[in-house]
Amino acid sequence: MYGEWLRRHNRRQEGRAQLRSAYDAFSRIGADGFAERARRELLATGETVRRRAVAPVTELTSQEAQIAGLARDGHTNAEIAAQMFISPRTVEWHLGNVFSKLGVRSRRQLRALL
Repeated sequence: MYGEWLRRHNRRQEGRAQLRSAYDAFSRIGADGFAERARRELLATGETVRRRAVAPVTELTSQEAQIAGLARDGHTNAEIAAQMFISPRTVEWHLGNVFSKLGVRSRRQLRALL
């Protein structure tokens, strides 16, 4: 807000520093709405700002990690399902998420990665 105030009072250079700092901080913590607001204000000062690319989600949930570990160890979907008290279809769904998050296409690639 201070950066916006500075810009509106024709103190663009000072405003840019504040807005740039705000944009970086908000982008880093994932506050996209506030980051976009700071980006628009930066554009209004005459600075060129690119939107930050959204990083792909690569963190596995605890259940996905557990299923990935069991699949890596050579267990079938049915064995994993029985061990975790879930359906084989649920195991298949979680493995699909694991494969897409890690960028692999097979259990063999999963084994090599993990």
